[in-house]
Amino acid sequence: MARYTGPKTKIARKFGEAIFGEDKVLAKKNYPPGQHGVNRRRKTSEYGIQLREKQKAKYTYGVLERQFRNLFEKAARTKGITGEVLLQLLESRLDNVVYRLGIAPTRAAARQLVLHKHITVNGKVVNIASYQVKAGDVVGVREKAKSLEVIADALAGFNHSKYPWIEWDETSKSGRFLHMPTREDIPETIKEQLIVELYSK
Repeated sequence: MARYTGPKTKIARKFGEAIFGEDKVLAKKNYPPGQHGVNRRRKTSEYGIQLREKQKAKYTYGVLERQFRNLFEKAARTKGITGEVLLQLLESRLDNVVYRLGIAPTRAAARQLVLHKHITVNGKVVNIASYQVKAGDVVGVREKAKSLEVIADALAGFNHSKYPWIEWDETSKSGRFLHMPTREDIPETIKEQLIVELYSK
């Protein structure tokens, strides 16, 4: 399966949540897409509910199935609550950290900045979106990319204090990944236990 490049509003309407950020269409049409979206009242099976939650997590973080399963297996091997560890691994992906730091307006834009070599980790250029950022790592904008309009617009007025696990330095246009976020600090409305139950079948 290739990465989804279709209309994001359609996916957001499917889940009934603005998983890609603010969505004006979703505010007006808060029902599933399609001809029968308004009147659809089918009962979803337990498996269907679990699968839907996994898909929501994959779309939210922009991760493909194989990547997602690998992260789940890594979370299952790691000490701690598997569902919470899974979300922590997703949150510590480089593209997500760039997004959380406000350097990019969306995760997709953050991924593009990483792939185009505009982002550094501890002073070295890293162009792998799935790179796992560790506690103490400093994620910054490459010197020649600091004047990019997309970065300047994203950072303008961004509230860096809303994520307690990262620390922003405006002067150097970089942020330090202080520690893994706790589940309470992660704002996503993903029911990770359903994903654990799905993979445990």
